[in-house]
Amino acid sequence: MKYWLVKSEPDVWSFEQQEKTGSKGAAWDGVRNYQAAKYLKSMKKGDQCFFYHSNIGKEIVGIIEVVKEAYIDKTDKSGRFVAVTVKYLKKLEKKVTLEEIKKVKKLGHLSLIKQSRLSVMPIDSKSWKIINKMGKV
Repeated sequence: MKYWLVKSEPDVWSFEQQEKTGSKGAAWDGVRNYQAAKYLKSMKKGDQCFFYHSNIGKEIVGIIEVVKEAYIDKTDKSGRFVAVTVKYLKKLEKKVTLEEIKKVKKLGHLSLIKQSRLSVMPIDSKSWKIINKMGKV
């Protein structure tokens, strides 16, 4: 299993909306950055992702799971980009803010800090454990 972080603006698609989709999940679509799209193509069923509220909040709020691997994104007229289907797994007991993440030296290498505009990114297992601990999971 691999770990990821995916970003969404909560006024566009929130973690609460994701939770309401239940076990069938929802398409994670609309990604138009080639590097982020490459990461979507790498996701496998069972991989877990931190759900990050961007712009408003700037915090990790929960965990979702990939339930369907990459397929053509229906919102992309060109047919070049992909989507995956993800389902709600759990809410973090304590939201983990970007400011808190920046204060942890062991997390300084994360794309969340280094490539702040990237909407889909891998998270190494050590960082996954640190952030889970910060979120009281």
